[in-house]
Amino acid sequence: MNENSTASTLRRHEKYDRLIAAAKSLQPIATAVAHPCDETSLRGAVEAGEAGLIKPILVGPKDKIAAVAKQYSLNLGNIEIVDVPHSQAAAEKAVELVRTGKADLLMKGSLHTDELLSEVMKRETGLRTGRRVSHVFVMDVPGHAQTLFITDAAVNIAPDLISKRDIIQNAIDLYAGLGLGIPKVAILSAVETVTPTIPSTIEAAALCKMADRGQITGGELDGPLAFDNAISPEAARIKGIKSPVAGQAQILVVPDLEAGNMLAKNLTFLSHADAAGIVLGARVPIILTSRADHVRTRMASCAVAALLRHSQMAKQPIGA
Repeated sequence: MNENSTASTLRRHEKYDRLIAAAKSLQPIATAVAHPCDETSLRGAVEAGEAGLIKPILVGPKDKIAAVAKQYSLNLGNIEIVDVPHSQAAAEKAVELVRTGKADLLMKGSLHTDELLSEVMKRETGLRTGRRVSHVFVMDVPGHAQTLFITDAAVNIAPDLISKRDIIQNAIDLYAGLGLGIPKVAILSAVETVTPTIPSTIEAAALCKMADRGQITGGELDGPLAFDNAISPEAARIKGIKSPVAGQAQILVVPDLEAGNMLAKNLTFLSHADAAGIVLGARVPIILTSRADHVRTRMASCAVAALLRHSQMAKQPIGA
């Protein structure tokens, strides 16, 4: 998937179209969908299944799922339904299906994100790894040539330096897993110079040094960078910033959840961008969708997770 097209020749949502097409060329992955008990979550799972992106396993109250499907004319066909009484049980069972190898992806339904992630993070029965769990918005911004990855805007509220190391590594691994190559990673702040009164600039400098020393691998890092000179070559030129990342960033690492959430929503509602959501750092990718998501965005979230999981499984030793 070549990202070198100029913005002027991009069709709107062409970047998502490429991701979805790539995922459709692979075998659909068994996906445990936790509590898909409203129209949005059930439709997202069913339509992603019909598109060949995933093979959904619906986990929740069977009668309620059937009633939602009937109300909104959704064809459940031969989709497997695992009957459990409520959302907490659905989260627990969906995580179990992944842990026992009956599913290779996890997808959030109509339960709260915290309810699902609390099951994921349990030490004995969850899906924890040595990596901190984090969220990435994979954003298709009309008129911008690059797919923008924004992290973390949904899970880690005020991550410390070591947490940010994991957040960055998760995003780099996602970018590489989608076959996009070596990403340019911008550590964002309000300014592009190290300023003691702005702690995020000091953390940005430390993270870049950590990359120099091999504590973060697989990407080109620079920071601190302000948002404008991270994504605009002209802004970087005017500021006199000489960097392989400035003006060309593909991964944007925000100082905290509030900044990331506002940035992603500004792009969504003012620039008409789509924001596919995925949680990383667990044993498998976790698909997060929102009630406000378009069908295209839900499909892109499933495609991103499926492509990453295929990449992960290709690297696993036989029998692992």
